[in-house]
Amino acid sequence: MHSFEQSSTLKRLPEQFFAKLVKKVQLLTSEGHDVINLGQGNPDLPTPQPIVEELKEAADDPLYHKYAPFQGHLFLKEAVAEFYNREYGVKLEPEKEVAILFGAKAGLVEISQCLLNPGDLALLPDPGYPDYLSGIALANAKIAKMPLLERNGFLPDYQNIEKRVLDQAKLMFLNYPNNPTAAIANKQFFDQTVHVAKKHSICVVHDFAYSALGFDGKPQSFLQSEGAKDIGVEIYTMSKTYNMAGWRIAFAVGNHSVIESINLIQDHLYVSLFGAVQKAAAEALKGDQSPVEELVQTYRDRRDAFVTELHKIGWKVQAPRGTFFTWLPVPKGYTSEEFADLLLEKAHVVVAPGKGFGDYGEGYVRVGLLDSEERLREAVVRIDNLGLFR
Repeated sequence: MHSFEQSSTLKRLPEQFFAKLVKKVQLLTSEGHDVINLGQGNPDLPTPQPIVEELKEAADDPLYHKYAPFQGHLFLKEAVAEFYNREYGVKLEPEKEVAILFGAKAGLVEISQCLLNPGDLALLPDPGYPDYLSGIALANAKIAKMPLLERNGFLPDYQNIEKRVLDQAKLMFLNYPNNPTAAIANKQFFDQTVHVAKKHSICVVHDFAYSALGFDGKPQSFLQSEGAKDIGVEIYTMSKTYNMAGWRIAFAVGNHSVIESINLIQDHLYVSLFGAVQKAAAEALKGDQSPVEELVQTYRDRRDAFVTELHKIGWKVQAPRGTFFTWLPVPKGYTSEEFADLLLEKAHVVVAPGKGFGDYGEGYVRVGLLDSEERLREAVVRIDNLGLFR
């Protein structure tokens, strides 16, 4: 069989760092080992039943058996606008400032292709979500890293970014509550971001994936800062707030010109989402929000149980303020990948090495609070049996 060479575009795509970790986990599982997988960001709880029921009812409606409008149903965009006004006091024009996405990842990859030309510069948080790199690679653009350091609350320090870099940058990615560090950003930081972005004509893309998951109050939306819509967009996924990860639905909100560009590229890639999924998403946004409150409490309880047990074995860590992750310092003498391999091979506990999120992730591992309190406690017992913290 003839083998066809990949395009230079595909060859530019970054290596999937976690692919080999997944293979190791699959091997241990296939051998019959009881593996506690805390290394992935896949919500483990079901979608609230009212949302599921709305999908079932809508799936019976022949209206949704046809192609949906290319840019999504207006009723969903109106639900998004109502949601943002209710939750954040942010007013949106449904038809101009909302784009329906095929999951947040699609939007985060597409936006670089929408706004960057070959050789253009994008600012990336380090550590950060690896798939930001994918869209930049597809656009054949360049990156400049913004270190997220513990001493600065895992926020980028704009004063330490060279003026020439800020002047060259066209795009900036941010993500709070933050994956992987679990840090929170406040209004003062977002106000500063708006000021910097306006001064240097940078489009800000705020990845608001963990929007609902704050343990000291509701996390701040970037769009709550005055002038934010002038210079950026926020990408909101249904995956975490409503446990709809497998449904692949999200939306971008904010700057009209950016929303227009996202809609344009999606006009050429897709013919919109299944209408019944859009109907269920609208129900999630407009309906009873008590399941969201219960979800946050579940993650808070898991966090408290997990961190308490870590402290008992002598692993001194900071309790996360948001997301469903903990960002834990690696014991001396190990790289993040060596430590993750040790936990996997000797304790059968999966964690994600910080190096996989960027150079400044070295020295940490990311642990997901995505199993029961009982299993999280068992994971700590297995780790303690290795004698690393005594």
